Amino acid sequence: MSSATIETYANVWDAITDTPEEAANLRVRSELMNKIAAIVAAKGWTQVEAAAHCGVTQPRVNDLLRGRISRFSLDALVNIAAALGLRVHIELEAA
Repeated sequence: MSSATIETYANVWDAITDTPEEAANLRVRSELMNKIAAIVAAKGWTQVEAAAHCGVTQPRVNDLLRGRISRFSLDALVNIAAALGLRVHIELEAA
């Protein structure tokens, strides 16, 4: 029997990326996507209604609600949040 080394990570993004920078970017994008999706759900909007409020197409809203993170840049998500009248606040803390 061979002894396998088990690696543990602080979060899933650290596990699936090559660098801490990539993990940080994915983590922030994920948080923004989750918050935007929660707002859409709280408002009870259809995808078409959400698209109109977000300034994007319905297929883009579908991608967002399905968590397709690779299809959204941080810049695009900030723009969607701004279209919803939200202010994005970035907070830095030591790792």
